[in-house]
Amino acid sequence: MRRTWPAMLAIMMTAAAVTSCTSRTTAADTPSRPSLRWGECPGPAEAALECAKLAVPLDYRHPHGRTIDVEVSRLPSGKPAEKRGVLLLNPGGPGLPGLRVPVLMKLPEKVRDRYDVIGFDPRGVGHSTPVSCGFTRAQGETAANPPTPGSTADVSRQAASAKSLAAQCTTAGTANLLPHITTANTARDMDRIRTALGVPRISYYGESYGTYLGAVYTTLFPDRGDRIVLDSSLPPEGYDVEALRGQGAGFETRFPDFARFAAASERRYHLGGTPAAVREKYFRLAARLDDKPVRGYDGTTFRVVTAAMIRADSDLAGLAAVWHALDTNQPPGSAAPGGGAYSDNYPAAYLGVICGDSRWPTDLATYRHNVSVDRVRHPMYGAFTANIRPCAFWPAPAEPKVRITDRGPSDVLMVHNLRDPATPLSGALRTRRALGERARMVTIDQGGHVAYLSGANACGNDAVNDFLVTGKRPSHDTYCPAAHPVR
Repeated sequence: MRRTWPAMLAIMMTAAAVTSCTSRTTAADTPSRPSLRWGECPGPAEAALECAKLAVPLDYRHPHGRTIDVEVSRLPSGKPAEKRGVLLLNPGGPGLPGLRVPVLMKLPEKVRDRYDVIGFDPRGVGHSTPVSCGFTRAQGETAANPPTPGSTADVSRQAASAKSLAAQCTTAGTANLLPHITTANTARDMDRIRTALGVPRISYYGESYGTYLGAVYTTLFPDRGDRIVLDSSLPPEGYDVEALRGQGAGFETRFPDFARFAAASERRYHLGGTPAAVREKYFRLAARLDDKPVRGYDGTTFRVVTAAMIRADSDLAGLAAVWHALDTNQPPGSAAPGGGAYSDNYPAAYLGVICGDSRWPTDLATYRHNVSVDRVRHPMYGAFTANIRPCAFWPAPAEPKVRITDRGPSDVLMVHNLRDPATPLSGALRTRRALGERARMVTIDQGGHVAYLSGANACGNDAVNDFLVTGKRPSHDTYCPAAHPVR
């Protein structure tokens, strides 16, 4: 999720590889090429974009059975004579719409000219056939962001809420879609998009959760990828319980950048004159808001918004302003949670993917133990990320998880920040090892979540640009020094 997108979402909603659908398809399994009838896009007008619906199988085990729609967008190359193919984008999530991403991402012109840039709302999301759990706003917030547990007794209380939310979701009107709202099926949809576009291979850029989607795609269809960029990678198991717990460590790694920024601006925000003082302010504010919320912010909202806004250097000043407002019992301005029309599509699709991809622990004692351990290991955010969620009460995944391997051409470029709070570097290094010689990795001395075009580090940005434009990749894993300190 790029730049301020995670902050906005946080505010609004406060071991065998699968082989049956790999590139080893038979003629009977390969779909005839569907037509895409391009026209106006649904939702907010984007004059440069054109959109089309694509029918795909709900269940790829029954490819000629029921279909659902996937909405696809296209931003045509400005220089067709220089075009080399198509570039699919995914902004992460899971559960985020992607239809407008080709316009929102602001790719450099030299990249734009080389591709028709393709966006899509993943299955279950947005203008594709959507899922819903019938959540109210409060239920949707709790489903993705349960209250931070102050004790193991709080974990037990949250378990009852998580069980109820899971039952509501898995018996809602779209519950029959949920077993099929998975990363593997979205990857299969991507290959149907490739077929519909009439190209033998696709290039791809995915960030955050989109890296797992890209890794699954290039595992299932290793010979159908062209230039694959994975920015801010999850571990090779995807977004499972351990990946979520990892955000507790990621928060601790990134927070010092914000603490230095706030301390240097102490006269403006009054959060402490040293990084240590800013860190102590965090604990005092969280505890006070746990006890008595201010302007719609309780302690959990404060922690979640902080975790979201430290993902981008451009949000650090806004975060400091939110802290100052809460510290002085003032309205936190545009960052106040709630308001506006509500749809539960995001939390429903988010749960559909993370619960449908992986089997989460079902024993309540496991979560009590994890909360106790992570409260000590990662005191700023660990108890929150270790808490029990509806996935503990979800039906078992409909198919085995795709195991990421090194089988296939050497066509993957990974980029990652050293101090990534949402997808810590340790998990990305495991994905790098799983991909073997298929991948090269560029590690950037930079803080925040999402490396490409999110900072001033020319070394990191140029590595992605060069790969997408020329196909040139570093001959070995490489490191980009810091461009400048956070101010």
